[in-house]
Amino acid sequence: MSFSQTAIPLKSDTPICDELRISEKWNADWDGFTELDPIWTEKFMAMAMHPMAKGLIEPKVWEFIAIAVDASCTHMYAPGTRRHIRRALELGATKEEITAVLQGVSVLGLHANSMAAPMLIEEIAKLDATGNTAALA
Repeated sequence: MSFSQTAIPLKSDTPICDELRISEKWNADWDGFTELDPIWTEKFMAMAMHPMAKGLIEPKVWEFIAIAVDASCTHMYAPGTRRHIRRALELGATKEEITAVLQGVSVLGLHANSMAAPMLIEEIAKLDATGNTAALA
């Protein structure tokens, strides 16, 4: 069924949200914002879906990006990660490709070490310079 064959009114205030629901790409977690402010949600979805709608990024690559975002240490959104892995597989992704995406995004956590380790070394040097070695024991 194409978008034009749906029961959605032709002049809906939320056509992008409507299409996401019809295509089963809607996340039920978005329902709360939609209920509070459907126009804001529509504008947000228009912004979020813009790269995909323009067709500049292949759908499988888009799913790889979504996997990386959802699996990142700053997001860790399991339902989205699972949904995008499933969709990537449906689009022909291999387990090796998805593994590579997960391996690539895993380095985000490593940056905490590369940022904090020099700070630790500096603070130890400061304490050492003041002779306050008790804190280092």
